[in-house]
Amino acid sequence: MKEILSLSHLVFGSFVVMLMPLFGVAQTMQFISSNRPADTSTKASAEATAVVKNMHLMPLFGETAKSIEQIEFEITFLNDCDQNFTNRTEASEFFSARGWEYLQEGDLDTACYRFNLAYLLDSRNSDCYWGLGVVCFQKGHLTDAERMLRKGADMDSTNVGLLVDLATVDLIHYKEAKENWELMEAEQILNRAIRLDSTSANVYLKKSVLEFHKGNYDAAWANLHRTRLLDIELLDYEFMKELLAKKCDPEGIFSTQN
Repeated sequence: MKEILSLSHLVFGSFVVMLMPLFGVAQTMQFISSNRPADTSTKASAEATAVVKNMHLMPLFGETAKSIEQIEFEITFLNDCDQNFTNRTEASEFFSARGWEYLQEGDLDTACYRFNLAYLLDSRNSDCYWGLGVVCFQKGHLTDAERMLRKGADMDSTNVGLLVDLATVDLIHYKEAKENWELMEAEQILNRAIRLDSTSANVYLKKSVLEFHKGNYDAAWANLHRTRLLDIELLDYEFMKELLAKKCDPEGIFSTQN
């Protein structure tokens, strides 16, 4: 097991917490151009290098048509990896692990590049989509974050940490736009996450937020207390203030005086 920087301490307080991801057999989860012509001039080569570099810093290399220079880079990179790793799956896992390390250091661009390389080596590695989703989230690109996380969940719907992060983005979008389908999807995802791991404090924290948005304040408190019992350090006191403003703690443990 490895610790990674995820986006799962959320909603009214800070957005980042350390998680322990769970990996399992991948399952599918159902949710509600041409190359640029070569130019040998010095100016064109410099511009091409800049384009390749910028693509490296975009999720999935920008998801655009590849230039000749990008294709040549990829061929060289893949050949080098074939000589230095047992197989491309192993190489992909290596580069995604480096991506999480750079995320922990706050170097989002280098993390993005490493996750892109992991994707290039193995497009079915859910970890690279998860990492790119976190990068996008931390850059404030919520729509891209949701898209990347959804791709990851499509590859592996048993990864509880990834599922919680996807639900987290759904909850943030709901808070901003009040679109009910976001809330419905977040509930679907969190219910699945609980079935996969009923001991995950973070799942119950997000479930509490979900029930808060639905106006079910008793259920919000019940899930918040489950979070407290599993991992008291995960409690979001800013969210708790919001909940206390709606309803007093039925168990009398927390109050506005705490």
